[in-house]
Formats: sequence, C-alpha cells, structure tokens
Amino acid sequence: MTYAPEMATTPPVPPDTVGARIRAARAERGLTQEALAARIGVSRSAVAQWETERAGQIRGNLGRIAEALAVSVEFLLFGADKQAPREAISGDELALLRLYRELSPEDRAMLLTTARRLARGG
Repeated sequence: MTYAPEMATTPPVPPDTVGARIRAARAERGLTQEALAARIGVSRSAVAQWETERAGQIRGNLGRIAEALAVSVEFLLFGADKQAPREAISGDELALLRLYRELSPEDRAMLLTTARRLARGG
C-alpha cells in the first residue's frame, strides 16, 4: 500500500474557507496535492498548508492556484454562492481585465502590487 500524505488525518477545515474550496476543487479534478503543487510550482507541503488554513503565502498564489484548478479567484475567496459584489463594469475596467488575463502570473503579481500602491495614494 502506498502512503498518500493528503490522506493522513488532518484537523477539520470549515467548508466555507479558501482552503476547503482549494481541497474540494483539487479532489473534484482528481488531482493529488503533489500534482497540484507541480502545476503551481510549489511544494506538496505548501498545498497541504493552504488546504488546512495554516499557510501565510496563499494570497500571493491565488491566481496561480485558480488557474491550475480552472476556477476563478472569486470562487476561491467567496465560494460559488458568495460571489464578490458585482457592479457595472466600464469599458476601461473591461479593457484592464482583458489585459490582466493575458499576463503571466509574475506580471499579474507585479501589476496588483502596483495597483494597490496607487490605490493607497503612493
């Protein structure tokens, strides 16, 4: 019998957390923690920590996690029934979204950092 680390007993994670949604989406796609880690470029331990809500680096990886699981970042953050509030999207917002989706994960992270700095006024 082969040992599967993700099958080890772990503390229960509330079903309405980012970690629980990552675990559910991964399992739904038939991926092991190791397979998901390979798709994202992190260790299996990092995935296990995300799924059990013990990780500090999840926010910086949400885009890559969502892409690897073929879900939206909004789904990971809010769940299917708790979408972020939707407001009318202007042409500029739509153009920015389209451009953002064409960027590499590294460029997306850089753009988000810059946008947050600008939003804080500095």
